[in-house]
Amino acid sequence: MFESSEPNSCNAKEGNPFGPFWNAFGIDFDGSEFYGPLSYTESDRSAWRSRYPANDWPVLAFTGAPANFPVSDEDAKLHKHLVWSDVIASSAQAIINNHLPKPFIGIHLRIGSDWSNVCKHLDLNGRTHLFASRQCLGTKFEYGTLTETMCMPDVDTVTRQLTKLIHRTKAKSVFLARDSQRYDSDIAATLKKLSVSYHWLTEDDPHLDLAILGQSDHFIGNCISTFSAFATRERRAKQLPVSFWGFNPSGKDEL
Repeated sequence: MFESSEPNSCNAKEGNPFGPFWNAFGIDFDGSEFYGPLSYTESDRSAWRSRYPANDWPVLAFTGAPANFPVSDEDAKLHKHLVWSDVIASSAQAIINNHLPKPFIGIHLRIGSDWSNVCKHLDLNGRTHLFASRQCLGTKFEYGTLTETMCMPDVDTVTRQLTKLIHRTKAKSVFLARDSQRYDSDIAATLKKLSVSYHWLTEDDPHLDLAILGQSDHFIGNCISTFSAFATRERRAKQLPVSFWGFNPSGKDEL
């Protein structure tokens, strides 16, 4: 589906990565549907249901996310309706059962070279949010302002914060989702001293990472990362604890 004046097609498979992405799953499209002037606001909900009843339109594939980026506060509550597929849910549970004795901590590290470029755009004066920073700072920065450590925590911050949380929660294992392996050896050495086991996926599978992070007994994420924000929304919908690297909202709960 696409909102455009293009008369023939939205060309959903044109270009890279769109064509290779859909082809990898063997998916073709029956046609294009131009849904304007409908918008993504709550006020248009009944109009969407009337125009595209589920019985006649079982699948609607959009060329872009049908919502704001990053997810707005009013839309975040919708995450409670998200349910993982049986394949993802069963795979996540198998990993937890076999490799992550409870209680276990889930952590997400966004420390890759591409992310360092993102962190150059931080507004340290507390006037402008970056990506998902509202998830920890609040919409109006009521819980603090952005710092470089919150965006790109150094290895000492990570191991120190993780150690404190392990002592506090009596965690027996840690699940690590990350975009770079450069902290792996330091984290492994720290956890070995604490007699805490750890596990990470040997192959990239972001959906499986998120499904496991959502079930951890505690989660530490990156305040700015929209990947962390996905796990945060799921956990807050379940009233599970969340904290963030380099962030301590004085006088506030971490949930």
